[in-house]
Amino acid sequence: MNIVVCVKQIPDPAAPPSLRPDTHTLDRSGKLIMDDSDAYGVEMALQLAGGEGDEVTLVSMAPNGETSGLRTALAMGAAKAILISDDALAGTDALGTAKVLAAAIKRVSPDLVIAATESTDGYTGTVPVQVAELLGLPSITFAKSVAIDGSTVKVERQTEAGYDEVESPLPAVVTVTAGVVEPRYPSFKGIMAAKSKPVDQLTVADLGLEASAVGVAGARQEITDVSAAESRGSGEIVVDEGDGAQRIVSFLEQLKVI
Repeated sequence: MNIVVCVKQIPDPAAPPSLRPDTHTLDRSGKLIMDDSDAYGVEMALQLAGGEGDEVTLVSMAPNGETSGLRTALAMGAAKAILISDDALAGTDALGTAKVLAAAIKRVSPDLVIAATESTDGYTGTVPVQVAELLGLPSITFAKSVAIDGSTVKVERQTEAGYDEVESPLPAVVTVTAGVVEPRYPSFKGIMAAKSKPVDQLTVADLGLEASAVGVAGARQEITDVSAAESRGSGEIVVDEGDGAQRIVSFLEQLKVI
């Protein structure tokens, strides 16, 4: 079984975030790390691809040929990676990103594509299903459990009321939730082996895409301004002098909650 995992490399959340002054988008010029949410997808893929001849391939889009986050996933056990890095990708929106990832995934012809439900630096939650649509594949979202039975993927899909049991023929795209599995820590042996694992770096032209379909030119959204969030004001302390309940009701009425 050949499994592809979409891995997003993001600026370290522990560091203060900064925006590019020209586009108001997140500055990704420094070292990038693997998004924590993608570690669950990598681990899920490694557990599913446990048979002889099975292989896990990573696909990522990042600037400046950055591979730090990919090396972490390779150290976990993935076999190889595809990195799409091109100056033309700066400012690409969610749909443009999906076009790039889908074009790269086509080169692999996987049996299964796994992704996180959403990235922790974007939170659109739209890219995986857009990839599925572009590839013409069925998609299952919010998987809390994934199993392969022959040519079928069986998923327990998380819902507000519990979970739904969903089946789909392969190939398919599945997004996994945090906690679907417990990601392993890369071993020293894995870290050393990851340094020599192949990372195929591609450009937009290599994928057969027009530069006008990605980047700022292809984006269908624009950030025109960014302002700091208002600081939270101090709350009101209510001392119950026998009328506490009535004062709470009055306060909720002002908010039009009741």
